[in-house]
Amino acid sequence: MRIIFLIFVLTCMTVNTFSQEKTSETFLGDSSLVHASVSLCVADAKSGDVIIDYNSGISLTPASVLKVITSAAALELLGPEYTFKTTVGYTGSLNRRSGKLSGNIIIHGGGDPALGSKYFSDHYLDFIGSWVTEIKKLGIKRIRGRVITDDSYFDFLPVPSKWLWEDEGNYYGAGAYGLSVFDNTYEIHFKTMSDSTLPVLEKFVPEESGSELADFLISSGADDKGYVFAAPYSTGGWLAGKIPVNQLDFVLKASVTDPPMLLAKIVTKKLKAGGIKTSEAPTTVRLNPVPKTEKVVPITEIISPRLSEIINVLNHESVNLFAEHLIKELGKKFKNNGSTESGAEVIYDFLKSCGIDKNGMFIEDGSGLSPLNAVKTRELVRLLVYMKNKGKYFPDYYSSLPDAGKNGTFKNIFKDPVFDSHFKAKGGSMTRVRSFAGYFTTISGKEMAFSIIINNYSGPSKKIISEIEDNIRELILNN
Repeated sequence: MRIIFLIFVLTCMTVNTFSQEKTSETFLGDSSLVHASVSLCVADAKSGDVIIDYNSGISLTPASVLKVITSAAALELLGPEYTFKTTVGYTGSLNRRSGKLSGNIIIHGGGDPALGSKYFSDHYLDFIGSWVTEIKKLGIKRIRGRVITDDSYFDFLPVPSKWLWEDEGNYYGAGAYGLSVFDNTYEIHFKTMSDSTLPVLEKFVPEESGSELADFLISSGADDKGYVFAAPYSTGGWLAGKIPVNQLDFVLKASVTDPPMLLAKIVTKKLKAGGIKTSEAPTTVRLNPVPKTEKVVPITEIISPRLSEIINVLNHESVNLFAEHLIKELGKKFKNNGSTESGAEVIYDFLKSCGIDKNGMFIEDGSGLSPLNAVKTRELVRLLVYMKNKGKYFPDYYSSLPDAGKNGTFKNIFKDPVFDSHFKAKGGSMTRVRSFAGYFTTISGKEMAFSIIINNYSGPSKKIISEIEDNIRELILNN
């Protein structure tokens, strides 16, 4: 039985003639949606006229479709050329004749979400090696002090309070720090053997990220169902769940619990390898505050990629970390408070300026990872229409959305050739949540903005996606 909606029939109806009862019967006729909440809105992308409306005013959990809002606000308010800066300097006095620095190396974060990111390896290259080279150029040969990383640009609450505990220790649940690095992710490598045996922990990458993890993992089956449980700033945690059997090198990706400290350790190690020893252990300003009055002499700096490039990766790959940085950056820029809460206030104000009804919209983070986020498909579509017609940077926004069946999170869905050049959207998923929002163009050239959110369905998500694909295909072909 067809689930979701009979789109090709509904597109012949106006909102006024739309039969709510008939559509409700269609939804309830499928066992997957008996207990589900479904919301759908499709509108003409140019005029904003609503073509299909089903429960579009109810608030539902959007998952990563929330990034459609975060990226729109960041792009419109900060601009596509906006960049972030990380600076390196030193305090104290430098005896250039002896090469002795009586002071500290200070690395000041500026909220860059992409510093050392795997997505921008060509941009950053060996940035730490470059820092060491610049320090050497000053004639510094030994440091009577330490490396201190300063992540006070944002608050010291890297993980939104409404996130689930099971997410925080894993790579997709990495928190946003004033000084983030390497996607705030590290790898735990295991060797696994037969079913029900204990995996052997081989190494951490980078090795400086190693922490005390109680290991409750077992080898079982072929699927990765392993989880890391660890909180920000902690030095330990535990591993639980199941990882595939008979793997010579299975990698579990985890979130770094203290990225500023990790960076301080790596820089200290690089300095030592370059012949520059420090007399004290590396630390962070959270643990060892640097007096505001202490003068920092600049050594070098590194600038991030442009915001449009960051948002392109954010939406294509659905990078939670980037979205969490952007919501904090909005708070920092417009409220002088680099917190998630301040950033959410800025986003609410932005939505209001776009003519969006904020009632029933609940923004708890920037990425959509919190199950307590809630949005309305009607307002998502209104935002998409606004960006299309009034957005200052719509081309950058539009290009950031994944292409059907080609790249990012859409690489393996919407693969039917009918979607080629006709469909760009952002998807979202979490347990019992599936959502999509974006644009499609019909064969006759009509441009549409749409959003659909389904909460608490039963059965496999592949079935839900397949039916959505089938019905959007009908819209494209028959309008």
